[in-house]
Amino acid sequence: MQLIDIGANLTHESFDRDRGAVLQRARAAGVGRQIVTGASLAHSEQALALALQYPGELFSTAGVHPHHASDYDEACDARLRTLCQHPAVVAAGECGLDYFRDFSPRADQQRAFERQLQLAVDVAKPVFLHQRDAHEDFMAVMAGFQSQLSRAVVHCFTGTRQELFDYLDQGWYIGITGWICDERRGQHLRELVCAIPAERLMVETDAPYLLPRTLKPMPKDRRNEPAFLPHIVQDIASARNENWEQTAAASTAATVAFFALPVV
Repeated sequence: MQLIDIGANLTHESFDRDRGAVLQRARAAGVGRQIVTGASLAHSEQALALALQYPGELFSTAGVHPHHASDYDEACDARLRTLCQHPAVVAAGECGLDYFRDFSPRADQQRAFERQLQLAVDVAKPVFLHQRDAHEDFMAVMAGFQSQLSRAVVHCFTGTRQELFDYLDQGWYIGITGWICDERRGQHLRELVCAIPAERLMVETDAPYLLPRTLKPMPKDRRNEPAFLPHIVQDIASARNENWEQTAAASTAATVAFFALPVV
């Protein structure tokens, strides 16, 4: 069973020294395809370049993370629109709200979020979402676009039961990372992941972030990478009382459907 990592930050500088080897390790581990996250205009450009370098294996998103929302201007919007029209760009985003760190003012975050949701509507692409400590405002912004969006995934879900059911009630997909492997912060996900319909559950590493704490042995540099996705899937399968093959097959099918990827 070939897994698909829906959120790999392969443009991160920590991969500059060995990106080819990282991809080879992912293939060897059974991670056949990856969606490279675009979290700023520059990284969205780089993500598409990687997707073009590895056609059929890598795809990308194009967007501006809320941390960089203050950089979102007309020129940025125009360039993202061009990027999103490329077939290898399979979603708009990463976009949303992050009140945990507030690296951009909240008004700027909301403005950039709305612009990217409109972009997703205009180019008829699904949207790759980020939300942290901003649920009420996040839902309010999404309400203005819900009827127009084709599909939405809340990437790297770590939230509460109420948040999860609010998302599921809207028909959105859910991305689960190695946060579920964290005995300190992720234990609640082991119960919540059981409530996600199989056809709307997707898996991701968010590499190089969120190294699974249950991984043995731990890499010396503490860098997460897509090759560790099967370990995350095993923890998800255990929490859902499924075998690994069930969870892997369902998440891959959900991902192919959501991003309109070729069936292989």
